[in-house]
Amino acid sequence: MPEGMNRKEIRPGLRVRIVEKQNQWSGATTDGVVRDILTKSAFHPHGIKVRLVGGQVGRVQEILSPPET
Repeated sequence: MPEGMNRKEIRPGLRVRIVEKQNQWSGATTDGVVRDILTKSAFHPHGIKVRLVGGQVGRVQEILSPPET
């Protein structure tokens, strides 16, 4: 199963790659650190929606590294 679809895999501090709403069709991604988890359900087929430390909001496409300390 692809990464980022289960809420239990995502937590603040985790480095992830997201796709923002305006970039869904182009597939352009943004890398950053998770600040908030916005999806309330345990699973979402398009990826869990998060807010990054920089303020960008999008759905997780890939988990890049463990949480920063």
